[in-house]
Amino acid sequence: MLKCKAVWQKLAPLARDSSTLCRQNMKRTVLKCGCRPTLVPRAQMSSKIPGGENMAYYILVGGTFLGAGYYAYKTLSGDKRRYEERITEMSSRSSPLSGEQPMTFLQPELKEEAEPSEEPALVAESAPAESAEQPPSPASQSAPAAEDSAADPLGPEPVAAEPVAAEPVAAEPSATEPVAAEPLAAESPAAEAVAALPEIPAHAPYLLIGGGTASFAAARSIRARDPGARVLIVTEEPDLPYMRPPLSKELWFSDDPTATETLRFKQWNGKERSIYFQPPSFYVSPQDLPKVENGGVAVLTSKKVVHMDVRGNKVRLDDDTEISYDKCLIATGGIPRNMQVIERAGEEVRKKVTLFRRISDFKSLEKIAREVKSITIIGGGFLGSELACALGRKSNESGLEVVQMFPEKGNMGKVLPEYLSNWTTEKVKREGVNVITDALVKNVSFKDDRVEIKLKDGRMVTTDHIVAAVGLEPSVELAKSAGLEVDADFGGFRVNAELQARSNIWVAGDAACFYDIRLGRRRVEHHDHAVVSGRLAGENMTGANKPYWHQSMFWSDLGPDVGYEAIGIVDSSLPTVGVFAKATAKDTPRAATEISGTGIRSESETEAVASRVMPINPTVPLAPQQGDDYGKGVIFYLRDKVVVGIILWNVFNRMPIARKIIKDGEEHADLNEVAKLFNIHED
Repeated sequence: MLKCKAVWQKLAPLARDSSTLCRQNMKRTVLKCGCRPTLVPRAQMSSKIPGGENMAYYILVGGTFLGAGYYAYKTLSGDKRRYEERITEMSSRSSPLSGEQPMTFLQPELKEEAEPSEEPALVAESAPAESAEQPPSPASQSAPAAEDSAADPLGPEPVAAEPVAAEPVAAEPSATEPVAAEPLAAESPAAEAVAALPEIPAHAPYLLIGGGTASFAAARSIRARDPGARVLIVTEEPDLPYMRPPLSKELWFSDDPTATETLRFKQWNGKERSIYFQPPSFYVSPQDLPKVENGGVAVLTSKKVVHMDVRGNKVRLDDDTEISYDKCLIATGGIPRNMQVIERAGEEVRKKVTLFRRISDFKSLEKIAREVKSITIIGGGFLGSELACALGRKSNESGLEVVQMFPEKGNMGKVLPEYLSNWTTEKVKREGVNVITDALVKNVSFKDDRVEIKLKDGRMVTTDHIVAAVGLEPSVELAKSAGLEVDADFGGFRVNAELQARSNIWVAGDAACFYDIRLGRRRVEHHDHAVVSGRLAGENMTGANKPYWHQSMFWSDLGPDVGYEAIGIVDSSLPTVGVFAKATAKDTPRAATEISGTGIRSESETEAVASRVMPINPTVPLAPQQGDDYGKGVIFYLRDKVVVGIILWNVFNRMPIARKIIKDGEEHADLNEVAKLFNIHED
């Protein structure tokens, strides 16, 4: 009653004011209508203790307030009790995500009854994010991740930005809590909530299309400049990003019988490494990418982007899933070019043909090389010559017949001057390869479970399997839906100096057709270009706005004893000047990697400034003679008397000098003197 008295004392003045206002309104109404209503005796209002004739009125008001207060108290007490019971129940459940760690809840709104569907969502939101480690590949099982990271050619990942892969730790039940029978972990609300999360995120701030070297280089560059960035790589391949050069080089010379499965190889200097840039623990899962605290790099494997909506900033995958993005990189690379005579030959012939590009192609060809008696390689370029030497070396042990045929007069005839191409052909023959030059394929047929290759001059070659290494077609299928321009001469997406094709879209790697301020518009299909263009595209995606001025290099090894590095336009149709010297034991790819400590020779590339090349008194360069021993040397490629390309034949770690010569773009009266800058005559 004391509470009611206090409440009444506060409400009584309001009641009096209300009564007075009613009387005044009534008086105005009477005056307007010209009549007087029947007056009711005025009730006596008081703010003091009720009594007398108003007792019934006060009892009614007081009872109403008492009832309302009791109802509110009962409702709040019941809600609080149910809330505490629910918190206790949910805290005692085991969470498959956090290893049964206690969960933290946001302060909820008090309700009379919670919806059943909201409980799993609350658990999913409150539980710590699951470690994003993918199942380890064979490559990551055979060596620690630290070794691969140290050998990574693309630079170290910022420590603060690298996701931590923590394994779940099972927590024992508390001794003070009763252990209740729980359903299986897969049936718990938390597990159901995780299973309900989409496998493919609906949005990626940085979307990289393609899982090759250029994409990985861009991802590392983005993370270096934006440590909290969330990067999603979408690749058609089932593998994590890896380097391609060892597929046609070192992996074939490995003494480890398990190298085909582990994809670990020894470099020419004897050091072992994996073909993968990083182990699976480096990446987060696509499912966890949107909620991982410090961002990370996720790889969505075995998915292909089939459509781009550049206005809506989104892409569609081959399973009709859509992903929106803020910035997008196209690094789709290319696909091996096939020959029309093979495509017309029928299904039986196509089953006997390998288009070499991916890990699966390497594993398949390595298995075939152990089972068949004869393999024919069509193509005399970099890839064809490297595979011919690799398989030829194996033929000495297994008796495999290796044939290489091409329309040129010698190996790498489109790149090397004729005299050096002929010398290289003899080197390939010494590796155990039957080289057929001037070979134009007219027809391919299937007969008696073997493949017959008929040449235009009437020669016939019968083999068990064909490797077609006749070039690469840039993957530009997205150009139509995205409205991007494809270069008619070189192929690939046309980009500006910053590797940008359109607003928020960049292109890097084999698929980019860029403008070289020294050499004109170009498209390059080599590892070093993929690394540098991917790195620059990643920087520009984070606002760097840098132009692409780098002169990328490429290299090829015909085994551990003969190799070369090249830069610029190296076309055998251009005038060339070659300066050679006698090679020593250290002038081999094996020795070069021992000195530099790297297997991928572009890893040792820097932008070191070479000394300025000064014109010397002109002398007539000596033309190499057929039959000379081209142990080591420098070949200059000229256009309008200016050096536009350089090949360093068994000369390594001198690329900054070659890059400086091309960058200067000057005429040189005596290239013999220029060759001295490479120290080819040192003992």
